[in-house]
Formats: sequence, C-alpha cells, structure tokens
Amino acid sequence: MKKNVIKVIQPKGGKFNQRRQFLKLSGLALVGTGLFMACSNDDDVYTPPEDDVFDLGAGDLGVLNYAFALEQLEADFYTKVVNGSYWSGANPTEKQLLLDLYNHEVNHRDFFSAAISAAVGNNTAAKLPTLEFDFGSVNFNDRNQVLATAKVLEDTGVSAYNGAGRLLSNPDYLVLAGKIVSVEARHASAIRSVINPNSADFAGDDVVTIDAGLDLALDPSEVLSNVVATGFVVTEFTANSLP
Repeated sequence: MKKNVIKVIQPKGGKFNQRRQFLKLSGLALVGTGLFMACSNDDDVYTPPEDDVFDLGAGDLGVLNYAFALEQLEADFYTKVVNGSYWSGANPTEKQLLLDLYNHEVNHRDFFSAAISAAVGNNTAAKLPTLEFDFGSVNFNDRNQVLATAKVLEDTGVSAYNGAGRLLSNPDYLVLAGKIVSVEARHASAIRSVINPNSADFAGDDVVTIDAGLDLALDPSEVLSNVVATGFVVTEFTANSLP
C-alpha cells in the first residue's frame, strides 16, 4: 500500500520553456562525483512504480532527487525572471540581486544533475528527469508578482533543506546540503529585504521560530504538497518513500 504519494498532474498539451557561480562547478563536481558514487546502499536502489510514474526513491538518493526537483523549479523560475521586462528595467541593485539568484540556482540544479548521474551510472531510470513547469499565473513583467513568487520559493527551499537533513545517512551529503541551505537562506533574506526594506522581515516570525530562533524545517511530503498547490509543476511524480 502506497503512502505519502505526492502527485503533480500533467495537463494535456503545451510545452513550457524553460552566471557568477554559486560554487565553481569544476571543483564542486569533482567533490560531488566522489561523494555521490558512494550512494549504493540497498535502500537507495530504485524500483520503478507499477504505473511508470517516476518516484523520487528512498534513502540518500531519494533526498538527492527531491533536492534536484526543487532546484529545477527555482532555476526555471529565475530563468524566466531574467528574461522578463521587469528585470531588464529594474534598478541596478535589484537587477544584480536577481541575476545572482539566477546564477546560483542554475548552478545548484546543474550540480545535482551531474552528481546524481555519477551516482546512478547506467541506471538512468533512477534519476529524476527534467521537469516541466507552468508559471503562467505569474506576470514576469510585474515587480510585485515576481518578488512575491521568489519569496515563496526561497522560503520553501530553506524549510525543505532543513527538513531533509535528518534523512541523510552520509555525513558528506549533510555538509553539502548545509552549504546550499545557507545560500538559500541568504536568498530568502535578500528577497524579503527588497520587498520590505528597513524592517525585520528578513528574519520574520513566519519563517524563524520564536521559541528556538531557528528556520522552519519541513518534511518532504509537506514541502511537496505546498509546491503542488502553487500549480507551477507540470510533470507528474511521486514521493512514496520519503516522510
């Protein structure tokens, strides 16, 4: 019996198109290849679901596919941002910020793609495919809509990495996840400061717990449910083995 199934229903018809580097990919890829090649535990073996819908998988590989899905989403969003008229006409500070975020997210996405490919080898069915997205509800020429969407995605990314850390068994993966989430948190803080300058919103009570002073940490099922609710993800997939 399946549990925690996260499905994104793919509508009929239509294709959606989709650098200062976050870390120099050449160096990061070398580290990542060695680390992710170790992803061969029995509970990481990918078994295709009966209905041929991709499942993110279990263990460390499942978490990597999960992160890859979120990074694809963010990279696709910022690609559209820097091709929209708001960005081209934005003030220099906001323009540079959004360009930096674009570069970071594209590098996050490409890193996970290369690292997972190295991990699965010839078992390419174990790697999350390229996802399709529909940002048709976002007006990329409108500053408020772009920044509000960026805020949602960045806050989601921080809570996702924080919640997934406990699921990783390889400490090296945890180090990498910690580095990436620190960058995602900087993104979230910067976007919040642009939206509401000279305020405390950069570390708002809606994302930092009052009792412990920590960023939110959400399980994959909750994060993916929230992502599905945005309507941005077109491709159908499941997360049967993640909490």
